[in-house]
Amino acid sequence: MVSLAIPEHFEPQTRAFLNYLRVECGLAANTLDAYARDLRDLFSDLSGAGIASFGAIGPRDLVQHISSLRTERGLSSASVARHLATIRMLFRFLISGGHIEEDPTEWLERPAQWKRLPGMLSAESVRKLLEAPQPPEPGARQAGPPLWLRDRAILELMYACGLRASEVGAIETRDVQPTLRVVTVTGKGNKQRLVPFGAPAAGALDEYLTVCRIELVRPDGRDKGRLFLSRTGRPLERVAVWQIVRRHADGAGLKDVHPHLLRHTFATHLLTGGADLRVVQELLGHSNIATTQIYTRVDQPRLKQIHQKFHPRA
Repeated sequence: MVSLAIPEHFEPQTRAFLNYLRVECGLAANTLDAYARDLRDLFSDLSGAGIASFGAIGPRDLVQHISSLRTERGLSSASVARHLATIRMLFRFLISGGHIEEDPTEWLERPAQWKRLPGMLSAESVRKLLEAPQPPEPGARQAGPPLWLRDRAILELMYACGLRASEVGAIETRDVQPTLRVVTVTGKGNKQRLVPFGAPAAGALDEYLTVCRIELVRPDGRDKGRLFLSRTGRPLERVAVWQIVRRHADGAGLKDVHPHLLRHTFATHLLTGGADLRVVQELLGHSNIATTQIYTRVDQPRLKQIHQKFHPRA
């Protein structure tokens, strides 16, 4: 978790709140870091205003803090909305624990947000990306295990299963069932889902396991049973997965490609191919169907085609 300097008068309840999020809510480490950063900003503004207790915080103080996030720090509506969600959760926790009697967030309004459509890659761009990891040229000196096999397996699995970067690093070897071609994915809140994958991903995984990973594993158990390993035999971190995707995208001549774009592409291509929205929701691990519905707005040409084909006045 990020370092969080909590003013002494806010510390006991705040530590209890963060423990509640970690233990009771089961939030992932990255989500906890985001909450901690939001609280750090809140306490900075409150201390600057001379407020020394949660009970002394009023709606006006929170309105001024939320306003400063936009005017002074230039945060987007989405970031401000996340700050507000953090603050609301904190005060609900304080109310439930009897630390305060009134909730100052009750009348705070959520900032309006534009619903941005997620980007996606074309089928041709996906092909270029998946083919980007290549073996060294014949005669070129190769030092260490063939990591291009690992990178190709990662890209194939991410596109085949719509994985987040953090989910890729968390996959263990026991989570993969090659015969059934399914992988158990641990997502946000430690929720697990089964996601199938096709023959290309299965072939890339098999080659990685039998040729590359076997050379990366060390006898000291530093791999922790994880599927994808670094050059030193340790589990890949989320940032490393991001770098792998970006490096091969650059090599394929593709711009602004990141792990989540592959996830968007996975969902959009499924819906374009006729997949049911509920099925896509399950594959993505979304708890709310509204989160998945945004993908139905992406394929505008298909919507126009269907309208022209079936509407009597098209």
